[in-house]
Amino acid sequence: MITGLHTLIYCDDPDAARAFFRDVLGLPAVDTGGGWLIFTTGPSELGAHPSAWEYQGSSGGTDQRFDVSFMCDDLDATMSELSAKGAEFSGPPQEEPWGTTVGVKVPGAGEITIYEPKYDPPAFG
Repeated sequence: MITGLHTLIYCDDPDAARAFFRDVLGLPAVDTGGGWLIFTTGPSELGAHPSAWEYQGSSGGTDQRFDVSFMCDDLDATMSELSAKGAEFSGPPQEEPWGTTVGVKVPGAGEITIYEPKYDPPAFG
């Protein structure tokens, strides 16, 4: 029986990324030894998407095989809260068919999307 989803983010600077997840995002963690933090991320969901698509007259595709995003229930409030803690965003929020998205810069690890879904997430049901 599957009981959860374990996500890995590979980082050039894992200490900086861990500090960001702990101090800026406020994710609770346990130290599994030697500073290797495993964070609680709350409810999760998994989607299987096509690698090529057509939608409303546009087509697209990706070579990605996996993607990680954070979900929130109020993107404006989340951005304000994270900005006050020093988070940097890659630009303004963007409207997508499934939700409103923004990229947040993770020190030592690149960028992760945060989004406010326009659907009722099964993870919260």
